[in-house]
Amino acid sequence: MSDYPHPIIAREGWPFIALAFIGAIAVHVYLGWAWAAFPWFIALVVLQFFRDPPRLIPTELGIVVSPADGRIVKVEVAHDPYLDREALKISVFMNVFNVHSNRSPVAGRVEKTWYFAGQFFNAALDKASLENERAAIHLRTSEGHDVTSVQVAGLVARRILCYAKEDQLLTRGERYGFIRFGSRVDVYLPTDAIARVAVGDIVSATETVLASFA
Repeated sequence: MSDYPHPIIAREGWPFIALAFIGAIAVHVYLGWAWAAFPWFIALVVLQFFRDPPRLIPTELGIVVSPADGRIVKVEVAHDPYLDREALKISVFMNVFNVHSNRSPVAGRVEKTWYFAGQFFNAALDKASLENERAAIHLRTSEGHDVTSVQVAGLVARRILCYAKEDQLLTRGERYGFIRFGSRVDVYLPTDAIARVAVGDIVSATETVLASFA
Protein backbone atom coordinates (compact mmCIF):
# COMPACT_ATOMS: atom_id res chain seq x y z
CA MET A 1 0.00 0.00 0.00
CA SER A 2 2.21 2.82 -1.27
CA ASP A 3 -0.31 5.49 -0.28
CA TYR A 4 -0.21 4.50 3.40
CA PRO A 5 0.17 7.86 5.19
CA HIS A 6 2.05 6.58 8.24
CA PRO A 7 5.36 4.74 8.63
CA ILE A 8 5.45 1.04 9.47
CA ILE A 9 6.90 2.11 12.83
CA ALA A 10 4.57 4.61 14.52
CA ARG A 11 6.04 8.09 14.87
CA GLU A 12 4.90 8.13 18.51
CA GLY A 13 7.55 5.52 19.24
CA TRP A 14 10.58 7.09 17.60
CA PRO A 15 11.99 8.73 20.79
CA PHE A 16 11.52 5.52 22.81
CA ILE A 17 13.06 3.36 20.09
CA ALA A 18 16.01 5.71 19.72
CA LEU A 19 16.72 5.71 23.47
CA ALA A 20 16.40 1.93 23.69
CA PHE A 21 18.78 1.30 20.78
CA ILE A 22 21.28 3.95 21.90
CA GLY A 23 21.33 2.36 25.34
CA ALA A 24 21.81 -1.14 23.91
CA ILE A 25 24.61 0.03 21.61
CA ALA A 26 26.36 1.85 24.46
CA VAL A 27 26.25 -1.20 26.74
CA HIS A 28 27.42 -3.42 23.88
CA VAL A 29 30.38 -1.16 23.07
CA TYR A 30 31.56 -0.55 26.64
CA LEU A 31 30.64 -3.80 28.42
CA GLY A 32 30.35 -6.40 25.67
CA TRP A 33 27.71 -8.75 24.33
CA ALA A 34 27.00 -10.61 27.55
CA TRP A 35 25.93 -7.42 29.33
CA ALA A 36 24.17 -6.06 26.25
CA ALA A 37 21.91 -9.08 25.63
CA PHE A 38 19.12 -7.83 27.89
CA PRO A 39 19.26 -4.18 26.65
CA TRP A 40 19.06 -5.50 23.06
CA PHE A 41 16.04 -7.61 24.02
CA ILE A 42 14.34 -4.54 25.53
CA ALA A 43 15.13 -2.51 22.39
CA LEU A 44 13.50 -5.16 20.19
CA VAL A 45 10.44 -5.29 22.48
CA VAL A 46 10.06 -1.51 22.23
CA LEU A 47 10.46 -1.70 18.45
CA GLN A 48 7.71 -4.32 18.08
CA PHE A 49 5.39 -2.41 20.40
CA PHE A 50 5.43 0.64 18.15
CA ARG A 51 4.90 -1.19 14.87
CA ASP A 52 2.00 0.27 12.88
CA PRO A 53 1.30 -1.85 9.78
CA PRO A 54 -1.20 -0.84 7.09
CA ARG A 55 -4.58 -2.56 7.25
CA LEU A 56 -7.16 -3.55 4.66
CA ILE A 57 -10.49 -1.79 5.22
CA PRO A 58 -13.68 -3.86 4.71
CA THR A 59 -16.07 -2.35 2.16
CA GLU A 60 -19.29 -3.93 3.49
CA LEU A 61 -21.99 -1.34 4.17
CA GLY A 62 -23.35 -0.65 7.65
CA ILE A 63 -20.55 -2.19 9.68
CA VAL A 64 -18.44 -1.19 12.66
CA VAL A 65 -14.79 -2.23 12.58
CA SER A 66 -12.49 -2.79 15.50
CA PRO A 67 -10.65 0.35 16.60
CA ALA A 68 -7.80 -1.70 18.05
CA ASP A 69 -5.94 -4.99 18.03
CA GLY A 70 -6.57 -7.25 20.99
CA ARG A 71 -9.09 -9.51 22.70
CA ILE A 72 -12.80 -8.88 23.21
CA VAL A 73 -13.50 -8.59 26.96
CA LYS A 74 -17.04 -7.14 26.91
CA VAL A 75 -20.10 -7.48 24.70
CA GLU A 76 -23.07 -6.20 26.67
CA VAL A 77 -25.79 -3.60 26.96
CA ALA A 78 -24.43 -0.84 29.20
CA HIS A 79 -24.83 2.85 29.93
CA ASP A 80 -22.89 5.15 27.61
CA PRO A 81 -21.79 7.92 30.01
CA TYR A 82 -20.78 10.24 27.19
CA LEU A 83 -24.10 10.35 25.34
CA ASP A 84 -26.21 9.40 28.39
CA ARG A 85 -27.97 6.47 26.72
CA GLU A 86 -28.25 2.74 26.86
CA ALA A 87 -25.89 1.22 24.31
CA LEU A 88 -24.30 -1.95 23.05
CA LYS A 89 -20.80 -1.85 24.54
CA ILE A 90 -17.94 -3.78 22.97
CA SER A 91 -14.53 -3.58 24.65
CA VAL A 92 -11.17 -4.55 23.17
CA PHE A 93 -8.29 -5.19 25.56
CA MET A 94 -4.77 -4.62 24.21
CA ASN A 95 -1.74 -6.26 25.79
CA VAL A 96 1.81 -5.01 25.30
CA PHE A 97 2.31 -7.27 22.27
CA ASN A 98 -0.59 -5.80 20.30
CA VAL A 99 -0.39 -2.90 17.84
CA HIS A 100 -1.52 0.18 19.78
CA SER A 101 -2.49 2.44 16.92
CA ASN A 102 -6.22 3.23 17.16
CA ARG A 103 -8.55 3.45 14.16
CA SER A 104 -11.99 4.96 13.63
CA PRO A 105 -14.66 2.24 13.92
CA VAL A 106 -16.96 3.98 11.41
CA ALA A 107 -16.93 6.75 8.84
CA GLY A 108 -18.48 9.86 10.33
CA ARG A 109 -18.19 13.36 11.70
CA VAL A 110 -16.61 13.96 15.09
CA GLU A 111 -19.42 15.64 17.03
CA LYS A 112 -17.61 15.98 20.34
CA THR A 113 -14.41 14.93 22.13
CA TRP A 114 -13.66 14.40 25.82
CA TYR A 115 -10.52 13.87 27.88
CA PHE A 116 -10.41 12.78 31.52
CA ALA A 117 -7.30 12.40 33.64
CA GLY A 118 -7.68 9.38 35.86
CA GLN A 119 -6.16 6.32 37.49
CA PHE A 120 -4.19 3.47 35.97
CA PHE A 121 -5.99 0.28 36.96
CA ASN A 122 -5.60 -2.88 34.90
CA ALA A 123 -7.46 -2.09 31.66
CA ALA A 124 -9.17 -5.49 31.72
CA LEU A 125 -11.13 -4.50 34.85
CA ASP A 126 -14.66 -3.08 34.55
CA LYS A 127 -13.84 0.01 36.61
CA ALA A 128 -11.12 1.03 34.14
CA SER A 129 -13.82 2.31 31.75
CA LEU A 130 -14.90 4.97 34.25
CA GLU A 131 -11.87 5.54 36.49
CA ASN A 132 -8.77 5.34 34.28
CA GLU A 133 -7.33 8.08 32.12
CA ARG A 134 -9.43 8.13 28.95
CA ALA A 135 -10.24 10.04 25.80
CA ALA A 136 -13.56 9.66 23.97
CA ILE A 137 -14.94 10.77 20.63
CA HIS A 138 -18.56 10.89 19.50
CA LEU A 139 -18.94 9.99 15.83
CA ARG A 140 -22.14 10.38 13.83
CA THR A 141 -22.40 8.47 10.57
CA SER A 142 -24.10 9.80 7.44
CA GLU A 143 -27.01 7.46 8.25
CA GLY A 144 -27.43 9.08 11.65
CA HIS A 145 -25.90 6.35 13.82
CA ASP A 146 -24.14 7.59 16.97
CA VAL A 147 -20.94 5.79 17.91
CA THR A 148 -18.73 6.53 20.91
CA SER A 149 -15.13 5.32 20.82
CA VAL A 150 -13.20 5.55 24.09
CA GLN A 151 -9.45 5.09 24.53
CA VAL A 152 -8.71 3.87 28.05
CA ALA A 153 -5.26 3.84 29.62
CA GLY A 154 -4.10 0.67 31.36
CA LEU A 155 -1.90 -0.40 34.25
CA VAL A 156 1.31 0.46 32.40
CA ALA A 157 0.01 3.01 29.87
CA ARG A 158 0.73 6.59 30.80
CA ARG A 159 -0.19 8.55 27.72
CA ILE A 160 -3.29 8.58 25.54
CA LEU A 161 -2.88 10.37 22.23
CA CYS A 162 -6.09 11.37 20.44
CA TYR A 163 -5.75 13.44 17.27
CA ALA A 164 -9.45 13.67 16.38
CA LYS A 165 -10.97 17.17 16.49
CA GLU A 166 -14.60 18.28 16.63
CA ASP A 167 -16.19 18.63 13.16
CA GLN A 168 -13.45 16.49 11.62
CA LEU A 169 -14.58 13.85 9.14
CA LEU A 170 -13.04 10.43 9.76
CA THR A 171 -13.13 7.57 7.31
CA ARG A 172 -13.68 3.98 8.43
CA GLY A 173 -10.38 2.58 9.67
CA GLU A 174 -8.63 5.96 9.68
CA ARG A 175 -5.88 6.25 12.26
CA TYR A 176 -6.92 8.75 14.94
CA GLY A 177 -4.89 7.98 18.05
CA PHE A 178 -2.38 5.88 19.94
CA ILE A 179 -2.05 4.56 23.49
CA ARG A 180 1.40 3.78 24.83
CA PHE A 181 2.07 0.50 26.64
CA GLY A 182 -1.12 -1.47 27.29
CA SER A 183 -4.74 -0.33 27.30
CA ARG A 184 -8.28 -0.90 25.98
CA VAL A 185 -10.85 0.71 23.69
CA ASP A 186 -14.58 0.74 24.46
CA VAL A 187 -17.08 1.20 21.63
CA TYR A 188 -20.68 2.21 22.42
CA LEU A 189 -23.28 1.59 19.69
CA PRO A 190 -27.06 1.95 19.36
CA THR A 191 -28.82 -0.90 21.17
CA ASP A 192 -30.23 -2.26 17.91
CA ALA A 193 -26.72 -2.83 16.52
CA ILE A 194 -25.91 -6.51 15.99
CA ALA A 195 -22.70 -7.78 17.61
CA ARG A 196 -20.54 -9.92 15.33
CA VAL A 197 -17.91 -10.83 17.92
CA ALA A 198 -18.01 -12.60 21.28
CA VAL A 199 -16.01 -12.37 24.50
CA GLY A 200 -12.63 -14.02 24.02
CA ASP A 201 -12.38 -13.35 20.27
CA ILE A 202 -9.05 -12.02 19.00
CA VAL A 203 -9.55 -8.99 16.75
CA SER A 204 -7.46 -6.82 14.45
CA ALA A 205 -7.86 -3.07 14.13
CA THR A 206 -9.82 -2.10 10.99
CA GLU A 207 -9.90 -5.62 9.55
CA THR A 208 -12.26 -7.26 12.09
CA VAL A 209 -15.97 -6.38 11.98
CA LEU A 210 -17.28 -5.82 15.52
CA ALA A 211 -20.95 -5.18 14.70
CA SER A 212 -23.40 -4.12 12.06
CA PHE A 213 -26.28 -1.66 12.17
CA ALA A 214 -29.79 -3.05 11.99
